[in-house]
Amino acid sequence: MVGVYFQKLSGRQRMIGIVGLLIILAVVVIGIVLQHDAEEAAPPAVVLEMTLSEAAHALGIKGGDMAVELGLPRETAKDVPMSDLGVDDESLSHAVTHLLGHTEETLKYFLFAALSLWGFIFLVMIGRPDKASMKEKKTWYPRLGYIIPLALAVIFCGFLLGKSPNPMEGVVKLLKSIFGVRDTLLMDTAAFLFFVGLAVIGNKLVCGWACPFGALQELIYSIPVLKKIKKKKPPFWVTNTVRGVLFVVAVLVMAGLVGGAPGLSIYHLVNPFNLFGLSFETWTILAVVIGALVVGLFFYRPFCQFICPFGFVSWLAERVSLFRVRVDHDACTECGACIRACPLTAAKARVEKTPFGADCFSCGRCLNVCPTDAIRYGWVFSKKGEESGKVTGKKQAV
Repeated sequence: MVGVYFQKLSGRQRMIGIVGLLIILAVVVIGIVLQHDAEEAAPPAVVLEMTLSEAAHALGIKGGDMAVELGLPRETAKDVPMSDLGVDDESLSHAVTHLLGHTEETLKYFLFAALSLWGFIFLVMIGRPDKASMKEKKTWYPRLGYIIPLALAVIFCGFLLGKSPNPMEGVVKLLKSIFGVRDTLLMDTAAFLFFVGLAVIGNKLVCGWACPFGALQELIYSIPVLKKIKKKKPPFWVTNTVRGVLFVVAVLVMAGLVGGAPGLSIYHLVNPFNLFGLSFETWTILAVVIGALVVGLFFYRPFCQFICPFGFVSWLAERVSLFRVRVDHDACTECGACIRACPLTAAKARVEKTPFGADCFSCGRCLNVCPTDAIRYGWVFSKKGEESGKVTGKKQAV
């Protein structure tokens, strides 16, 4: 089937694919060069003779966070040498190692961009061969073009380069800066806008094609087992309510309005990206990782649906995504094929014109099942009917 796919690509599509891959390669090479330059900088030297403020400044955090990391009260005097506060070498070494573990790998931003760019090129330009007819639609958007990027995301954006940065962290760090926990508001805002920007360019592309934990869940769900159970989808109003309430609670806790611990992030207790550093600081993190991967065999991306703060933010950003799954309602017969293929209820929302439907992760499952060619992944401002070949049909009940 993959061979047929390549045969059916037009010359224009092949040229787009080659140029796109060259651009993606250039993005990765630039990232590697910048990563190398960043690694040449010596890590900060933090010693017991430093005050909490000096140590915190060297590590790019606030004095109160440094105190908490060392097991001291947040209000501990910041101008006193750590040695006078009872901190020993082992505690300091453990704290510094942990904090440096949150240091962002510059290369990952470029890999996120590269994988998202490939998803964009595949879905918008080359996934459906120009020469393939409706009878050959099973060759459209071959799964290999999706599975390989997912595997690369898990390997490189996950296990090889560690947990930072990632889309979830982009939200959490911005909230910390807003509430004064971090002194890096400009940098954290830029990182947040980077991830949101990728989600806006192509509907949730960074979540669907580049996020390592999202990719791992996708790969597990794609294992061809338990197909009957996978047909059952949790109601979106339930999943989104849980995710939204958790987000609001997290903001209130971090602001100190709930819990009495300003600066505390409850997302740290459920951060599955710790898997990629094999660092499970609390039993809750390990439980979330195991739970998400096990439940992910039955239900689609459970962590993304129920917990992830960026999942919630990017769901809101979907309203303004420039490229997304489009349904030509003049051509749509409401046969339900795309609804059955969709792992969530996003396709149902598209067909029924629901303004705030379920998340669409741009997985492409709906794009090669429509019997009337009424579905395309395209520019949101394209003229009605252009993306579906202006095919019409008699409507039936879903």
